[in-house]
Amino acid sequence: MSTLRPEHPSDGSALVPPPGCPAHGQGDAGISRLHGPEAERDPAALYERLRRQYGPVAPVLLHGDLPAWLVLGHRENLDVARTPSLYSRDSRRWRMFQEGRVAADSPLGPTVGWQPICVFADGEEHQRLRGAVTDSLAQFDRRGVRRYVVRHTKQLVGTFAEAGRADLIPQYAEKLPMLVMTQLLGMPEEYGPRLVRACLDLMKGSETALASNDMLVVTLRELVRRKRETPGRDLASWLIGHEAGLSDDEVMEHLRLVLVAANETTVNLIANTLRMVLTDPRFRANLAGGHMTLPDALEQVLWDAPPLSVIPGRWATGDTVLGGRQIRKGDMLLLGVAAGNADPEIRPDLTAPVHGNRSHLAFSSGPHECPGQDIGRAIAAEAIDTLMTELPGLTLTVPESELRTSTSWVSQRVDTLPVTFPARRAPAGDGSTTRSRVRLPELPEVTQGGAAAVASGVASGVPSGVASGVPSGVPGGVLTARRPWWKSLLPRR
Repeated sequence: MSTLRPEHPSDGSALVPPPGCPAHGQGDAGISRLHGPEAERDPAALYERLRRQYGPVAPVLLHGDLPAWLVLGHRENLDVARTPSLYSRDSRRWRMFQEGRVAADSPLGPTVGWQPICVFADGEEHQRLRGAVTDSLAQFDRRGVRRYVVRHTKQLVGTFAEAGRADLIPQYAEKLPMLVMTQLLGMPEEYGPRLVRACLDLMKGSETALASNDMLVVTLRELVRRKRETPGRDLASWLIGHEAGLSDDEVMEHLRLVLVAANETTVNLIANTLRMVLTDPRFRANLAGGHMTLPDALEQVLWDAPPLSVIPGRWATGDTVLGGRQIRKGDMLLLGVAAGNADPEIRPDLTAPVHGNRSHLAFSSGPHECPGQDIGRAIAAEAIDTLMTELPGLTLTVPESELRTSTSWVSQRVDTLPVTFPARRAPAGDGSTTRSRVRLPELPEVTQGGAAAVASGVASGVPSGVASGVPSGVPGGVLTARRPWWKSLLPRR
């Protein structure tokens, strides 16, 4: 219902919805926007309202009021993900692109603009590109990945252990995955903090998303150049040397894909799991009683708070019907992961535990199912296990209702987790600073002109032929058995 606002004429010629009214989040045709304050205030409520109004497939508007279909049903999500003949990943099929309706500076560009990577390919080309990625990821030793997590966790904990208090999101969850990923990709870890900000900015689709994307591209192009000259045991080198014969552009784009997707999703998974461990009575009771393992806890979070709420996109190869809706050739469809996981047809009781059930949509499905999900799970599991072991007695300092969240049109996670714990001196060798192997230029802050500064800084600051190399061993040797982290949740006797 519309009401008159004081700043508008009183003759009824200008009716404006009151603040908080759902109409603020709708376009001219009454279709809900998937972005903006109204949509991001409570995405779950928006999904359920759309489900009640439209069923398993609902029309929505993206940035620029461009139309798309949000798939809400679990079964319908699987249909779209598993049927590439009807729902292509090639974004050049999008009618909005073909009609020139996507602005050059649209925040959607970095996310859905076509790139020469497996995510936007179908058929044989998809098999060629994805094969290079999956084969290269398979070369990582999972124990080696966990050792990196342990080392960097101890480094980060060392920066706040003596204080006895910390905010686990900006001081830990947002930093750890990128520190690990820079080493897996063969990048200097000194770039990690700035790349964290660029990746988060890119995924949020902010006004500087394009500049953040440019910064990543320039940085990765330089990495590819150096790795062609001096290969190592890292993802960049393995992609370059793969029998699929990827071009420099293809290697760079797949490194960008892994860096952005792996960082964003792993940060969200760690953050959301830490929140539930610290606030949800189910976790404390079940862990104390021995009925829930850490993998169980992660799986519950992948159901209830998946790292990505929405996965864009698929494009209809022809006219079809899905969930009772007429889909036209060239339409965009969005996989509604969070909505599909809460579909009442498969989860009538959202409070019931889902131990051992991996039929959630968190990693998608079909030929484009996330190839790095096992590495992501390993990083998240070791990150939480090591953190809780290093800092027993973690206690949240504010009520859960006061926790802030970060929400975009594709993801939602807790933005702050202030905690206290018994202060302790950081052990020698854990180090609050990152070990430097070569003096590197500082990456500039992301601005609209930031890409040019990155180009000049990166190109001139890294000596040719210097390997950013992943060290062959990690201080401390093999992992040793530790006190189970969940015991830190139990009352002290």
